[in-house]
Amino acid sequence: MAIFKDHFSAHAALYAQARPTYPPELFAYLASLCPRRVLAWDVGTGNGQAAVMLAEHFDRVIATDASAEQISHAAAHPRIEYRVATAEAAALEPARVDLVAVAQALHWFNFDAFYANVRRVLAPGGLLAVWCYSLPHVDNAVDAVMMHLYRDITRPYWPKDRDHIESRYENVPFPFDEIKPTPLFACRMTWTLANYVNYLTSWSGTQRYMKAHNRDPLDLVRTDLAAAWGDPDTPRIVTSPIHMRIGHPIANCGTDY
Repeated sequence: MAIFKDHFSAHAALYAQARPTYPPELFAYLASLCPRRVLAWDVGTGNGQAAVMLAEHFDRVIATDASAEQISHAAAHPRIEYRVATAEAAALEPARVDLVAVAQALHWFNFDAFYANVRRVLAPGGLLAVWCYSLPHVDNAVDAVMMHLYRDITRPYWPKDRDHIESRYENVPFPFDEIKPTPLFACRMTWTLANYVNYLTSWSGTQRYMKAHNRDPLDLVRTDLAAAWGDPDTPRIVTSPIHMRIGHPIANCGTDY
């Protein structure tokens, strides 16, 4: 049985408010690869932001997350059915799903068990698409403060699975017939300083640091961050590159990878 690695339920409301948003072009591209667009499964849906985008292209979306607290903050939509379930054991009907999508969540899953479930539920011609996004870019000054927070202050408190984000999912086992190359996409937000600070606060590493030390690690960089940002009410463009892998099931694929 896979163990649910719950790093976000305790701050689900902040997570829903602070996470980067995905470009509509990403979902249009995924839909264009699917010969049928009846059902999509958004796995590890969190606050449902990917599910809502998928619902623009598919008749129906099932969006699952192991955290009931995360699901409680998800955006309602007439074509989305939210379910509390782990990625590995979500009980979708077999051979019915046209697209399985995993946004910034694959690294928390048990790969063997999840991939077995994907192969079970995908319809003929169906696809698995997984993606993550890198740390955000604003400008050299802001980025330097953010990297100090990430590497020098909170890094010991990040879960080990975060290493897969560092490698841009290139080292994640992916036993599927992969589509290469994929287009380059990025999350692109227009944020004030408060929005940016909320995002940094939503990091699992930040939250674990707070629990360990009973203080906010942002306090150690707040002055430098404010100086680098400038007028706190002036919106800045914040960009996070997206790294994607897409593939079809391979016939008779086992788990020796």
